Amino acid sequence: MIQSAYIHIPFCQKICHYCDFVKFFYDEQLADDYLLALEKEIATSLQGEKLKPRTIFIGGGTPTALTLKQLDKLMDIIDAHFDLSNCIEFSIEGNPGEFDGDKMELLKNRGIDRVSLGVQVFDDAMLEQLGRLHKKADVYNTINSLIRTGLDNVSLDLIYALPHQTVEHFHKTLDEALQFKLPHYSTYSLQIEPKTVFYNMHRQGQLHRPSNEEEAEMYELLRREMAKSGYRQYEISNFSKPGFESRHNLTYWSNEYYYGFGAGSHGYLPGKRVVNIRPIPAYIKEASASGNPVLQVEKIGRKEEIEEEMFLGLRRLEGVSKIHFKKRYGIDIDDLYREEIEYLQRKGWLRETADHIHLTDDGILFGNEAMAEFLLDETKMKKVHSR
Repeated sequence: MIQSAYIHIPFCQKICHYCDFVKFFYDEQLADDYLLALEKEIATSLQGEKLKPRTIFIGGGTPTALTLKQLDKLMDIIDAHFDLSNCIEFSIEGNPGEFDGDKMELLKNRGIDRVSLGVQVFDDAMLEQLGRLHKKADVYNTINSLIRTGLDNVSLDLIYALPHQTVEHFHKTLDEALQFKLPHYSTYSLQIEPKTVFYNMHRQGQLHRPSNEEEAEMYELLRREMAKSGYRQYEISNFSKPGFESRHNLTYWSNEYYYGFGAGSHGYLPGKRVVNIRPIPAYIKEASASGNPVLQVEKIGRKEEIEEEMFLGLRRLEGVSKIHFKKRYGIDIDDLYREEIEYLQRKGWLRETADHIHLTDDGILFGNEAMAEFLLDETKMKKVHSR
């Protein structure tokens, strides 16, 4: 059963120098046309039935770049096609300083109960370097306004290993972020993605980044300070107070199915991954005409599903459940991976309990290498198909 939906709103007031998500400079008429196309896609996908999601995530881009009227229209679309009676988490992304009290009140009254706030760093010069519009003061004003409005379930996003950033500098940003005592923090190292300003600067040797050792030190500092402040790390990059884990993102990390609506969005449905058209005008044209703005459909067989179960599950600090694995795939995890599990245990990267396997602290630092051990070859696939 599909119980989650991601809705992409691709508009931004400014394009950040590191971002490779599908985004477009905000234009009011284009945004109006986009919302009409989005509704056609949702209606066509659901075929007249109302989806009963456990989680909804409105991401971007910057969804709060929409006008008050457009946000209200978006909520009308959701109300028309989703039954929210079983929804346990309804999230929206926003940027500090980019949505006022009226928008906050609207979101609260229309059922939003979680806000993911893109702060990135507490330093005005670095924010400008990243291409962000907001200043540090906007973070304080926005968080205080959200809490006054009753939208107090706030997740704060940070990026580290930024150009010219030192470990000491990141420590200051972390200290400032933790002063808010918010329910949730997501913290990622900077990735240099193709077709971004930073990628071009990197290729030209103009982007001074911290060393790998400094980046690892920042991550260890992050984990220490979060634990010291009472936050539980439940995924490689995510920390929360008990009960405030991102239910929607846990859908992804638990390898569960979800719809993806909007330009460039990805959906994970039984047996397939669906990728939508990325360019906004092309998406609007096809979604408006057919309601099916699909760029490609990738078949997901048992091999891919099992590999993703391992890769995504090992991102969670609790790891992969042997009982769940056997129930879902009809084969013991030991029958497929006993050799790999023992190899990674000898390296000190994996720990095993009665029901779970999970990465150790060292394993988290070498996560990609550890997860690569769980790719399936032909011999292993014969075992899967024999069950």
